[in-house]
Amino acid sequence: MFDYDVIIIGGGPAGLTAGLYAARARLQTVLLEKMVLGGQIATTEMLENYPGFPEPIAGASLGPLFEAQAKKFGLEILQFHEGLEIAPLSPGFEVRVSPARELRGKAVIVATGTQWRSLGIPGESELKGAGVSYCATCDGAFFRDQEVAVIGGGNSAVEEAIFLTKFAKRVYVIHRRDALRAEKIVQERAFANPKIEFVWNHVPVRINGDGAVTGIEIENVKSGERRQLPVDGVFIYVGMEGNTGFLRGLVALDERGFVQAGEDTVTSCPGLFAAGDVRQKLLRQVVTATADGAVAAVQAGKYIEGNFS
Repeated sequence: MFDYDVIIIGGGPAGLTAGLYAARARLQTVLLEKMVLGGQIATTEMLENYPGFPEPIAGASLGPLFEAQAKKFGLEILQFHEGLEIAPLSPGFEVRVSPARELRGKAVIVATGTQWRSLGIPGESELKGAGVSYCATCDGAFFRDQEVAVIGGGNSAVEEAIFLTKFAKRVYVIHRRDALRAEKIVQERAFANPKIEFVWNHVPVRINGDGAVTGIEIENVKSGERRQLPVDGVFIYVGMEGNTGFLRGLVALDERGFVQAGEDTVTSCPGLFAAGDVRQKLLRQVVTATADGAVAAVQAGKYIEGNFS
């Protein structure tokens, strides 16, 4: 009746770790990943806070290590396969997958991560891919010797601003406050970079351009005064939301689309577990994602043992 014991949706650190633990527990396990294995770390230039690597490691190098280790213990991976819908079978689940097929599993682990929130201002959607980007690692090289703007003040925004200085001649960091949220060590590097100019107490109100970005209009949050910055690219980092559209109505989500699940990864739907950045949590880092993956796999094993023995 069931194709697998465990179906994992998402191939980032959480999903791959869940696959490693489930496969080692001799659970027949498949992992679905719609894009590149490794998740967001595949687009991260360097990681320097993941334990066990005294020297920084490229994000694109870490994902394949997770993959190879999980495969070593028998994890089956279906890359370029997306989980579209999960239907409870009581017990068990049927997962509708693209390309067209259905898989049945006794337990499901959702590790679909996050997506960047949009600003929702004029010009953003119209110029997406034509100067508006959410990934400096992906698109930074297109802006060699040009001027770009980065929106945000957290780790991602500041780290990507630093990365962009490899290509752009000037990087404006536009932040609605007068202080950054990024870690102090990241702030120090940014403040020391002569190519970065901080625009404090401003928010973007419009991205200008006809077919390509030509500038951004910003507003001072204190005075209300508006002005134009002539830039060729706008990189947006204003927070994340859960990749959970396919879960609505099935599990409890918070207002930003993150799955409401505790450190035990248990959701409101019995047999369905949430691991990694998709889960409502305090800290979203590779190390917390891998921890979630391990916990979710163990919880899935306990659920199967208690409901299918």
